[in-house]
Amino acid sequence: MPRPIILGVVGDSAAGKTTITRGLVRLLGEEHVTHIAADDYHRYDRKQRAERGITPLDPECNYVDIMEAHFAEVRAGRPILKPVYRHQDGTFGPPDYVTPRRFTVVEGLLGYHTSTLRDLYDVRVFLAPPEDLRRKWKVDRDCSRRGYTTDQVLEELDRREHDSASYIRPQQRFADIVVSFMPGDRSDQGHLDAQVTLRSGLVHPDLAPYIDGDDAGVMLVDAGDDQMLVVSGDIDPAYAAQIEEAVWDRMRFASHLRSERLGEFTIGTQLHRSESLALVQVIVLYHLATARASVALGGEGLRVDRAPEPATPRAPAETPAPRRA
Repeated sequence: MPRPIILGVVGDSAAGKTTITRGLVRLLGEEHVTHIAADDYHRYDRKQRAERGITPLDPECNYVDIMEAHFAEVRAGRPILKPVYRHQDGTFGPPDYVTPRRFTVVEGLLGYHTSTLRDLYDVRVFLAPPEDLRRKWKVDRDCSRRGYTTDQVLEELDRREHDSASYIRPQQRFADIVVSFMPGDRSDQGHLDAQVTLRSGLVHPDLAPYIDGDDAGVMLVDAGDDQMLVVSGDIDPAYAAQIEEAVWDRMRFASHLRSERLGEFTIGTQLHRSESLALVQVIVLYHLATARASVALGGEGLRVDRAPEPATPRAPAETPAPRRA
Protein backbone atom coordinates (compact mmCIF):
# COMPACT_ATOMS: atom_id res chain seq x y z
CA MET A 1 0.00 0.00 0.00
CA PRO A 2 1.39 3.47 -0.87
CA ARG A 3 2.46 5.63 2.05
CA PRO A 4 -0.02 8.22 3.35
CA ILE A 5 -0.12 11.72 1.87
CA ILE A 6 0.46 14.29 4.61
CA LEU A 7 -1.26 17.68 4.68
CA GLY A 8 -0.10 20.26 7.23
CA VAL A 9 -2.42 23.09 8.27
CA VAL A 10 -0.73 25.53 10.64
CA GLY A 11 -1.94 28.80 12.08
CA ASP A 12 -2.59 30.57 15.34
CA SER A 13 -5.47 29.63 17.61
CA ALA A 14 -8.86 30.17 15.89
CA ALA A 15 -7.25 31.01 12.52
CA GLY A 16 -9.71 28.70 10.73
CA LYS A 17 -7.75 25.44 10.55
CA THR A 18 -10.74 23.18 11.14
CA THR A 19 -12.97 25.11 8.74
CA ILE A 20 -10.58 24.73 5.83
CA THR A 21 -9.95 21.02 6.44
CA ARG A 22 -13.51 19.91 7.15
CA GLY A 23 -14.65 20.09 3.52
CA LEU A 24 -11.48 18.36 2.33
CA VAL A 25 -11.99 15.47 4.73
CA ARG A 26 -15.61 15.14 3.58
CA LEU A 27 -14.51 14.82 -0.06
CA LEU A 28 -11.60 12.50 0.61
CA GLY A 29 -13.85 10.37 2.79
CA GLU A 30 -13.52 10.29 6.56
CA GLU A 31 -12.72 6.59 6.35
CA HIS A 32 -9.63 7.48 4.27
CA VAL A 33 -8.30 10.32 6.45
CA THR A 34 -6.33 10.24 9.70
CA HIS A 35 -6.58 13.46 11.68
CA ILE A 36 -3.80 14.48 14.07
CA ALA A 37 -3.99 17.60 16.23
CA ALA A 38 -0.48 18.84 16.97
CA ASP A 39 -1.92 20.50 20.08
CA ASP A 40 -2.25 17.00 21.58
CA TYR A 41 1.51 17.13 22.11
CA HIS A 42 1.37 19.84 24.79
CA ARG A 43 3.82 19.11 27.60
CA TYR A 44 1.69 20.76 30.32
CA ASP A 45 -2.02 20.90 31.01
CA ARG A 46 -3.85 24.19 31.48
CA LYS A 47 -3.28 24.34 35.26
CA GLN A 48 0.44 23.55 34.92
CA ARG A 49 0.85 26.23 32.24
CA ALA A 50 -0.71 28.81 34.51
CA GLU A 51 1.61 27.79 37.37
CA ARG A 52 4.68 28.01 35.11
CA GLY A 53 3.64 31.17 33.29
CA ILE A 54 4.05 29.53 29.89
CA THR A 55 1.71 29.53 26.90
CA PRO A 56 0.92 26.54 24.63
CA LEU A 57 2.48 28.49 21.75
CA ASP A 58 5.96 28.18 23.26
CA PRO A 59 7.88 25.20 21.82
CA GLU A 60 9.11 24.46 25.35
CA CYS A 61 5.48 23.75 26.23
CA ASN A 62 5.29 20.99 23.61
CA TYR A 63 6.94 17.62 22.97
CA VAL A 64 8.29 18.64 19.58
CA ASP A 65 10.68 15.69 19.45
CA ILE A 66 7.81 13.23 19.90
CA MET A 67 5.84 15.06 17.20
CA GLU A 68 8.77 14.54 14.84
CA ALA A 69 9.00 10.84 15.68
CA HIS A 70 5.25 10.20 15.48
CA PHE A 71 4.69 12.08 12.22
CA ALA A 72 7.60 10.19 10.66
CA GLU A 73 6.01 6.92 11.73
CA VAL A 74 2.69 7.96 10.18
CA ARG A 75 4.42 8.97 6.94
CA ALA A 76 5.99 5.50 6.85
CA GLY A 77 2.55 3.95 7.29
CA ARG A 78 3.07 2.73 10.84
CA PRO A 79 0.62 3.25 13.74
CA ILE A 80 1.28 5.50 16.72
CA LEU A 81 -0.04 5.85 20.26
CA LYS A 82 -1.03 9.51 20.14
CA PRO A 83 -1.52 11.67 23.25
CA VAL A 84 -4.87 13.42 23.69
CA TYR A 85 -5.34 16.99 24.96
CA ARG A 86 -8.90 17.95 25.90
CA HIS A 87 -9.57 21.59 25.07
CA GLN A 88 -12.85 21.53 26.97
CA ASP A 89 -11.14 21.44 30.36
CA GLY A 90 -7.43 21.72 29.52
CA THR A 91 -6.49 18.24 30.74
CA PHE A 92 -5.09 15.12 29.08
CA GLY A 93 -7.11 12.05 28.25
CA PRO A 94 -6.10 8.45 27.49
CA PRO A 95 -3.90 8.11 24.38
CA ASP A 96 -5.39 7.05 21.05
CA TYR A 97 -4.11 4.19 18.90
CA VAL A 98 -3.90 5.84 15.45
CA THR A 99 -3.55 3.83 12.25
CA PRO A 100 -2.47 5.75 9.12
CA ARG A 101 -4.90 5.87 6.22
CA ARG A 102 -4.55 7.17 2.65
CA PHE A 103 -4.34 10.77 3.82
CA THR A 104 -3.24 12.35 7.08
CA VAL A 105 -4.21 15.89 8.08
CA VAL A 106 -1.99 17.43 10.75
CA GLU A 107 -3.23 20.73 12.11
CA GLY A 108 -1.96 22.84 14.96
CA LEU A 109 0.25 25.62 16.20
CA LEU A 110 3.82 24.39 15.68
CA GLY A 111 3.66 21.98 12.75
CA TYR A 112 6.46 23.71 10.81
CA HIS A 113 8.66 24.62 13.78
CA THR A 114 11.60 22.38 12.78
CA SER A 115 13.08 21.34 9.45
CA THR A 116 12.45 17.70 10.40
CA LEU A 117 8.74 18.40 10.77
CA ARG A 118 8.56 20.48 7.60
CA ASP A 119 10.12 17.79 5.47
CA LEU A 120 7.43 15.28 6.39
CA TYR A 121 4.58 17.08 4.63
CA ASP A 122 3.48 16.73 1.03
CA VAL A 123 1.49 19.97 1.24
CA ARG A 124 2.03 22.80 3.73
CA VAL A 125 -0.77 25.34 4.31
CA PHE A 126 -0.58 28.33 6.66
CA LEU A 127 -3.61 30.39 7.69
CA ALA A 128 -2.98 34.08 8.31
CA PRO A 129 -6.21 36.05 8.81
CA PRO A 130 -5.93 39.65 10.03
CA GLU A 131 -5.37 39.69 13.77
CA ASP A 132 -8.57 41.58 14.57
CA LEU A 133 -10.61 38.98 12.68
CA ARG A 134 -8.78 36.07 14.34
CA ARG A 135 -9.34 37.61 17.77
CA LYS A 136 -13.07 37.88 17.02
CA TRP A 137 -13.18 34.24 15.90
CA LYS A 138 -11.35 33.15 19.05
CA VAL A 139 -13.68 35.06 21.34
CA ASP A 140 -16.72 33.59 19.57
CA ARG A 141 -15.36 30.04 19.69
CA ASP A 142 -13.90 29.96 23.20
CA CYS A 143 -16.94 31.59 24.77
CA SER A 144 -19.46 29.34 23.01
CA ARG A 145 -17.56 26.01 23.14
CA ARG A 146 -14.88 26.15 25.84
CA GLY A 147 -16.56 27.93 28.72
CA TYR A 148 -14.51 31.15 28.78
CA THR A 149 -15.78 34.68 29.30
CA THR A 150 -14.96 37.42 26.78
CA ASP A 151 -12.60 39.13 29.23
CA GLN A 152 -10.75 35.87 29.86
CA VAL A 153 -10.24 35.26 26.14
CA LEU A 154 -9.05 38.80 25.46
CA GLU A 155 -6.65 38.65 28.43
CA GLU A 156 -5.25 35.34 27.16
CA LEU A 157 -4.83 36.74 23.64
CA ASP A 158 -2.80 39.63 25.01
CA ARG A 159 -0.69 37.25 27.10
CA ARG A 160 0.01 35.07 24.04
CA GLU A 161 0.92 37.89 21.66
CA HIS A 162 4.67 37.71 22.27
CA ASP A 163 4.74 33.98 21.55
CA SER A 164 2.46 34.37 18.53
CA ALA A 165 4.91 36.86 17.04
CA SER A 166 7.96 34.79 18.04
CA TYR A 167 6.89 31.24 17.18
CA ILE A 168 3.63 31.01 15.23
CA ARG A 169 3.54 33.72 12.60
CA PRO A 170 7.19 33.16 11.47
CA GLN A 171 6.20 29.67 10.26
CA GLN A 172 4.29 31.34 7.43
CA ARG A 173 7.49 31.52 5.37
CA PHE A 174 7.67 27.71 5.20
CA ALA A 175 4.20 27.19 3.70
CA ASP A 176 3.42 26.27 0.10
CA ILE A 177 0.04 27.99 0.35
CA VAL A 178 -0.65 30.96 2.63
CA VAL A 179 -4.33 31.78 3.02
CA SER A 180 -5.56 35.08 4.40
CA PHE A 181 -9.33 35.36 4.69
CA MET A 182 -10.46 38.88 5.48
CA PRO A 183 -13.71 40.84 5.71
CA GLY A 184 -15.19 41.73 2.33
CA ASP A 185 -17.70 44.40 1.41
CA ARG A 186 -20.54 42.51 3.08
CA SER A 187 -18.56 41.79 6.29
CA ASP A 188 -20.14 38.37 6.80
CA GLN A 189 -18.62 34.90 7.07
CA GLY A 190 -20.06 33.70 3.78
CA HIS A 191 -18.46 36.48 1.74
CA LEU A 192 -14.92 36.80 3.05
CA ASP A 193 -12.25 37.97 0.63
CA ALA A 194 -9.23 35.68 0.26
CA GLN A 195 -5.60 36.39 -0.54
CA VAL A 196 -3.87 33.13 -1.42
CA THR A 197 -0.08 33.09 -1.86
CA LEU A 198 1.03 30.15 -4.02
CA ARG A 199 4.71 29.42 -3.44
CA SER A 200 7.08 27.51 -5.70
CA GLY A 201 7.64 24.53 -3.40
CA LEU A 202 4.78 22.97 -5.37
CA VAL A 203 3.73 23.28 -9.01
CA HIS A 204 0.29 24.87 -8.79
CA PRO A 205 -2.47 24.52 -11.40
CA ASP A 206 -2.28 27.30 -14.00
CA LEU A 207 -5.36 29.47 -13.44
CA ALA A 208 -4.28 32.42 -15.62
CA PRO A 209 -6.30 31.39 -18.71
CA TYR A 210 -9.50 31.39 -16.63
CA ILE A 211 -9.11 34.71 -14.85
CA ASP A 212 -10.47 37.78 -16.62
CA GLY A 213 -9.25 40.45 -14.20
CA ASP A 214 -10.23 42.25 -11.05
CA ASP A 215 -13.60 43.38 -12.42
CA ALA A 216 -14.68 39.73 -12.32
CA GLY A 217 -13.84 39.40 -8.62
CA VAL A 218 -10.54 37.53 -8.93
CA MET A 219 -6.96 38.49 -9.77
CA LEU A 220 -3.72 36.56 -10.20
CA VAL A 221 -0.63 38.61 -9.37
CA ASP A 222 2.97 37.55 -10.00
CA ALA A 223 5.33 38.01 -7.04
CA GLY A 224 8.73 36.79 -8.20
CA ASP A 225 8.71 32.99 -8.06
CA ASP A 226 5.37 33.06 -6.27
CA GLN A 227 1.85 34.07 -7.26
CA MET A 228 -0.98 35.62 -5.31
CA LEU A 229 -4.57 34.72 -6.05
CA VAL A 230 -6.96 37.43 -4.82
CA VAL A 231 -10.61 36.37 -4.59
CA SER A 232 -13.44 38.75 -3.75
CA GLY A 233 -16.05 37.52 -1.33
CA ASP A 234 -18.61 38.83 -3.82
CA ILE A 235 -17.32 36.79 -6.76
CA ASP A 236 -20.12 35.58 -9.03
CA PRO A 237 -20.81 31.95 -7.99
CA ALA A 238 -21.05 30.88 -11.64
CA TYR A 239 -17.65 32.39 -12.41
CA ALA A 240 -16.12 30.83 -9.28
CA ALA A 241 -17.56 27.49 -10.41
CA GLN A 242 -15.79 27.86 -13.78
CA ILE A 243 -12.42 28.35 -12.08
CA GLU A 244 -13.13 25.46 -9.72
CA GLU A 245 -14.04 23.32 -12.74
CA ALA A 246 -10.72 24.18 -14.40
CA VAL A 247 -8.87 22.76 -11.39
CA TRP A 248 -11.06 19.65 -11.37
CA ASP A 249 -10.29 19.22 -15.07
CA ARG A 250 -6.61 18.83 -14.17
CA MET A 251 -7.34 15.95 -11.84
CA ARG A 252 -9.78 13.87 -13.83
CA PHE A 253 -8.25 10.80 -12.21
CA ALA A 254 -9.84 12.03 -8.96
CA SER A 255 -13.32 12.72 -10.36
CA HIS A 256 -14.72 10.08 -7.98
CA LEU A 257 -14.15 12.58 -5.15
CA ARG A 258 -16.84 14.94 -6.45
CA SER A 259 -19.58 13.56 -4.25
CA GLU A 260 -19.77 16.61 -1.99
CA ARG A 261 -19.57 20.36 -2.48
CA LEU A 262 -16.61 22.39 -1.34
CA GLY A 263 -16.94 25.72 0.41
CA GLU A 264 -19.58 24.70 2.92
CA PHE A 265 -19.26 25.60 6.60
CA THR A 266 -21.52 25.95 9.61
CA ILE A 267 -22.22 28.76 12.03
CA GLY A 268 -24.06 27.22 14.94
CA THR A 269 -26.48 24.85 13.24
CA GLN A 270 -26.80 26.87 10.02
CA LEU A 271 -25.09 25.65 6.84
CA HIS A 272 -23.41 28.32 4.70
CA ARG A 273 -21.28 28.37 1.55
CA SER A 274 -18.29 30.53 0.66
CA GLU A 275 -17.00 30.71 -2.92
CA SER A 276 -13.57 31.92 -1.79
CA LEU A 277 -13.30 29.00 0.66
CA ALA A 278 -14.29 26.57 -2.11
CA LEU A 279 -11.54 27.85 -4.41
CA VAL A 280 -8.92 27.53 -1.67
CA GLN A 281 -10.08 24.01 -0.84
CA VAL A 282 -10.04 22.80 -4.45
CA ILE A 283 -6.44 24.03 -4.90
CA VAL A 284 -5.36 22.14 -1.77
CA LEU A 285 -7.31 19.09 -2.92
CA TYR A 286 -5.52 19.23 -6.28
CA HIS A 287 -2.16 18.90 -4.56
CA LEU A 288 -3.32 16.07 -2.30
CA ALA A 289 -4.79 14.12 -5.22
CA THR A 290 -1.78 14.58 -7.50
CA ALA A 291 0.65 13.67 -4.70
CA ARG A 292 -1.40 10.53 -4.04
CA ALA A 293 -1.23 9.61 -7.73
CA SER A 294 2.54 10.15 -7.78
CA VAL A 295 3.13 7.98 -4.70
CA ALA A 296 0.81 5.27 -6.03
CA LEU A 297 3.03 5.09 -9.14
CA GLY A 298 6.16 4.66 -7.02
CA GLY A 299 7.23 8.29 -6.73
CA GLU A 300 7.94 10.35 -3.64
CA GLY A 301 5.29 12.96 -4.22
CA LEU A 302 5.43 16.21 -6.17
CA ARG A 303 7.40 18.58 -3.96
CA VAL A 304 10.02 20.38 -6.05
CA ASP A 305 12.06 21.33 -2.99
CA ARG A 306 12.53 17.83 -1.58
CA ALA A 307 16.10 16.60 -1.82
CA PRO A 308 16.41 13.09 -3.32
CA GLU A 309 16.74 10.36 -0.72
CA PRO A 310 19.77 8.01 -0.86
CA ALA A 311 18.91 4.52 -2.05
CA THR A 312 20.78 2.68 0.73
CA PRO A 313 21.59 5.01 3.61
CA ARG A 314 24.26 3.60 5.92
CA ALA A 315 23.39 5.66 8.95
CA PRO A 316 20.66 8.07 10.00
CA ALA A 317 21.33 11.55 8.65
CA GLU A 318 19.91 14.92 9.56
CA THR A 319 17.00 15.81 7.31
CA PRO A 320 18.15 18.48 4.85
CA ALA A 321 16.36 21.79 5.12
CA PRO A 322 14.27 22.82 2.09
CA ARG A 323 16.13 25.10 -0.29
CA ARG A 324 13.17 27.50 -0.35
CA ALA A 325 11.21 28.87 2.54
